[in-house]
Parts: sequence; C-alpha cells; structure tokens
Amino acid sequence: MANLPHPDTRDLNVEIPHTTLLFIDVQNYCARRDGSEFAHMSKEEFDRELGWFFDKFERETLPNMQKLQEGCRKAGIEVMYTVIRNLTDDGRDRSLDYKITGFNVPRDSFDGQVLDAIKPVGDEIVLPKTSSNVFVSTNIDYVLRNLSTKYLVISGIVTDQCVASATMTACDLGYLVTLVTDACATYTQERHDATLRAIKGYCRQRTTEAFLAEIGAA
Repeated sequence: MANLPHPDTRDLNVEIPHTTLLFIDVQNYCARRDGSEFAHMSKEEFDRELGWFFDKFERETLPNMQKLQEGCRKAGIEVMYTVIRNLTDDGRDRSLDYKITGFNVPRDSFDGQVLDAIKPVGDEIVLPKTSSNVFVSTNIDYVLRNLSTKYLVISGIVTDQCVASATMTACDLGYLVTLVTDACATYTQERHDATLRAIKGYCRQRTTEAFLAEIGAA
C-alpha cells in the first residue's frame, strides 16, 4: 500500500483555520517579579539570579507576546493558554516533579491566572497543568484535534523547560510547530540560544515580526 501524501518540510506557512497560538506559563506565579515562585528569595538573590531575565521579559518578550496575541486574534487564529495550577486545593494531584520542586499553585488563586498584559478574552481556552509538559498533564491534544489544529504556534516561558518539552511532544504527535523565538525567554541568553539550537529539528523558528507578516497581521 502506498504511503499517504505528507509534507516533506516543516517550513510551511500556517493555514489560519487550522492554527492555534499557545502561551505557556505566562502567569502571575512565575512571570511577575512578585510571583510566589520567588517569595523565598531575598532581593539580592532575586536581582542576581533573575534580574536579567525579568528585564528582558518586560522589555522585549512580553511586548512581543502582546503583538503576537493581537495579530493572531485579528487574523482569526485560536488563542490558548496553559498555566501551572492545581486541580485541588492542597495540590495532591501535582506531578512528583512539581511536588519535589515545590510548585504549588492552588486553583482559583491569583498565582494561577494569566498575566493581565495578555489576559484571555471571551471564551479563549485556559488549561491548568501540573507537570512541565502540557501534553502530559492536560487533555490539550484532544482539544487541539477537536479544534482541527494542524499548526501549533508556541510562545511562553521558560524556553528550555516547559516550552521545549511542549514543542518536542507536539512534533511527535504530528503537529507542525512554529516556535516564536523572541516571544519566549529563559534565565540566561546562553540557555535560550542553546535550546533554540537543540530543538531546531522539531520546529520551524520565526521572530514575532516574521510570523505576523506571514499571517498578514504585521
């Protein structure tokens, strides 16, 4: 039996009716300087370990996320969010890794909400996750397929953890992934750049400006 036709490259423009934009973990818990993830840190420790990250995130990454969100909404592309958030009050449903790490974001908490700067509107979908990989601890694959999604556009934090794991798993599940390189961030430029090189084979990589031009929303 002959193989069914399939793309021979990842370098394909998205088809708008079959595209979803996914923001990963852009939430009060870990994307604000006063987020609870960092409550244990002294000011000196915070500035030393996270000062560069938040300067870059607030100056460059978040504005690019806003442009990406606006452009996708204007083009009619589905916008979806995932946040670190328990299904239970005490966090007993969290992954072992999250329990060990200490990630504990109660449901309905301030920490578990998407940043106001890119807050969902209308009935945009927000999926709570309790593991690094959104495909492991949510029904996102089921939801994306119900939405007829073939092209998944990814933005979020942090590049070398939750963003990378989602990118690779989405690729393995048959989605054509676009990673928006300047709408993602991690704790050093070196880590960000190394991750982009490492996962290049799983996705095509575009800047915010290039992707918006592609969908006619620049």
